[in-house]
Parts: sequence; C-alpha cells; structure tokens
Amino acid sequence: MWEKAKFTADFILNIINEKPEYAVILGSGLGGFVDDIDIEYTLPYTEIPDFPVSTVEGHQGALIFGKVAGKNVVAMQGRFHYYEGYSMQEVTFPVRVMKLLGVQKLIVSNASGGVNSDYKVGSIVIIKDHINMMPEHPLRGRNERKFGPRFVNMSEPYSRKMIAAAKELATQLGIEVHDGVYLGLQGPTFETLAEYKMVKALGGDCVGMSTVPEVIVARHMEMETFGISVITDMGNEESIDTISHDEVLEAARIAGPKVCRLIKTLIGNY
Repeated sequence: MWEKAKFTADFILNIINEKPEYAVILGSGLGGFVDDIDIEYTLPYTEIPDFPVSTVEGHQGALIFGKVAGKNVVAMQGRFHYYEGYSMQEVTFPVRVMKLLGVQKLIVSNASGGVNSDYKVGSIVIIKDHINMMPEHPLRGRNERKFGPRFVNMSEPYSRKMIAAAKELATQLGIEVHDGVYLGLQGPTFETLAEYKMVKALGGDCVGMSTVPEVIVARHMEMETFGISVITDMGNEESIDTISHDEVLEAARIAGPKVCRLIKTLIGNY
C-alpha cells in the first residue's frame, strides 16, 4: 500500500505547483464547495493511477486543486463507499495519497439520517465523535509503519480545536449548528425504523454510510480531522416512509451553501 500510494502521490505532485495544506471530502449534494475554490488543476479519477471511480449519483469523480481563502486545498469531488464493492483499503486510498501530497488537515462532509430529536431536515451537525459499526476495518491486515502505528489512539478522532473554532465562526456567520455522534453503517439501504432506534440506543445522533473509515485512516497518519454532516432525513415514523436518494440530494443541496460558507471560513481562519 505504501508503494502504491507513493507512486500515485508522485504522479500528482509532478502535475500540481504547490502542496495542499487542507483536503476536503465532499459528500452527497455538497459538491457546490468547488465553486468556492480558485481552481488551478482538475484531475478526473480516471486519469489518476490506482484511483477507484465513484459510482454514486451526486458524486462527480475528480480531485480539484486550488486555493480557498488564500490556502492551498485539494477537494475530493466524489468519495468511495464500502457498499459500492470496494475494499476498505480502496475506500481510504485517497486519504493515504492526500497525506503524501502534504495535507495536514482533513475536512469530511456527508449527508446523514437524524435520530436526535433536536435535529430536523436541513440541520447542520458538527461531528464530535463516531461509532464504527461497519463490517470491515480499514486498518485490518499488516500494518504499514510508514503510515502510522499498529494501534491508533482514537480518543480524539475529530479535532477539538477545529470544532471549537467552527462553532465560534458559525455564531459569527449566523449559521445554526448542532454537534453530535455519527454512527457508520455499511448501507446501501436506508435504515429500518428498528435500526434507527438501535442507533439512538447506542448513543448515535445521526447515521450514515461513509466518513468513519476515512477518519480512522486520517488519524492513523496523524492528520487533524474535522467532520460536518447535513441531516437529510429523520429516522422516525413520520418521515421514514418517503426517504429516497433524490430527497437526500435535495435536502443537502438546500443546506449546502451554509455548509460551504462555514468550511470556507474555517479554512481561512484556522
């Protein structure tokens, strides 16, 4: 894995002019953040050695390099999911590569289903912790010591300093945010009502099908990590009957400008 990631990173470094400090993984319906980037290079996944290709509607499939608030950024326009049939190593491969490109800080966004009664569709949630309920672990197998230790300390998967900064900036911007625990499941089915109740009983505030593997690998390589989620459906009897991927994309699209504004401001001020 080290050699493969190094080869891919070297390929990219031969194209771009400056190493990125920030990486942003754009979740469902949140691709509008690309409009906030002063784009210098766009590399489709199909042109990058050993990169998977996203198969999910709403995930475009390119690495976008440029500047946001004067800082060098790479945005992942379209992520990979375990449910698409990729291994966890393939799902998290781009995170490995981005670290080798020079990225120190990773911002991960997603769409999720809410079980916290304080949330509603369109709520913006800063992820303070997560529960990993996926059937495979991205660090399973022989450990590559060049990436990080065999046993990773996960006491702070999401940077407390970045969370505090984001909350302060959100207040200044007049953007209402919540915080909560994200629970990761495999997908691709949306959760049953009983499963939503399980998520809540286990201590989750929202649930989705991504993010957890990428954050684990980022922490394995000592990247500072921040996560943000848009609640696109509520796991209750009133709304569960109508949930669809189209509704998820639409809810994320509506909340997207606020999320993008907050991310842009965080990059500029942190």
